[in-house]
Amino acid sequence: MRGECMTVSVEEAGKALGCSRNTAYEAVRRGEIPVIRIGKLLRVPKAALERLLNGVDQAGATTWAEARTSAPRRSTSEAA
Repeated sequence: MRGECMTVSVEEAGKALGCSRNTAYEAVRRGEIPVIRIGKLLRVPKAALERLLNGVDQAGATTWAEARTSAPRRSTSEAA
């Protein structure tokens, strides 16, 4: 095994993804950021983070841009 750590904290993953600590933890809760749980400690595998940064989900099929554009949007009349 290599001497370097193969995981990062949820906060570090959030920084790498350009989001806040709270947003990163919400993404973990929704299953959008994969984690390894060790007791109460949550760690994000660097390999999984790299896949996210490259725009590929865990299955290797959907990019973030595709997910954003395919999400249903509410019209302004529905929002009222």
